[in-house]
Amino acid sequence: MLGIGLEQYMMFMAAVLLLNLTPGPDMIYVATRSAAQGRGAGLASALAIACGGVLHTCAAALGLSAVLMHSALAYDLVRWAGAAYLVWMGLKMLRSGGAKKVMAGANGGTVHEREPLWKLFRQGLIVAVLNPKVALFFLSFLPQFANPNGENFTAQLVLLGLSFCMSGFLVLLGVVLCCGAVRTFAAGRPGLHRFQNSLTGGIFITLGICLGFAKRS
Repeated sequence: MLGIGLEQYMMFMAAVLLLNLTPGPDMIYVATRSAAQGRGAGLASALAIACGGVLHTCAAALGLSAVLMHSALAYDLVRWAGAAYLVWMGLKMLRSGGAKKVMAGANGGTVHEREPLWKLFRQGLIVAVLNPKVALFFLSFLPQFANPNGENFTAQLVLLGLSFCMSGFLVLLGVVLCCGAVRTFAAGRPGLHRFQNSLTGGIFITLGICLGFAKRS
């Protein structure tokens, strides 16, 4: 397998599964999207996180992530851009309540306009890409399981990174299915729906602040 032994690959996948099952910013992001905006929004966000991981994998394989490791300025620029974007999304949700009333429903209630899935995917991808800690993680974690004497070291890193992203996507898919049920329950309860969106906005702002103060270590 491109110079990676089966036993070594299985050890890598076991470590990856434990890492992906550990609650973190990506899981919180997808969970809040799913609970506040439904399974479609959660699925788009999970797919965006996975695609962001693929981009970080390519960056690590090509050595671009090393720039973030050795340049404090580059790291801070990416970190603050990602933090500002998360805070901006959180404030936007707090101001709008997460949706706009567009028409009266058949039962006298209101029907809410949902954000397009492509827009949610784009937002999730930006959040994933503008997280330098993920870039540094891929750069430091993947080479530990690659064989430097194998056929193609770069191809090994890509294989390991894609495996990591696939495992993470499957875990996030489970999160989407579970948390999406909360959105279904809250659909006919306007007060709970507004609370969900306010909570989601608050969580996004908190994630942004945490990312803003994250250290390179």
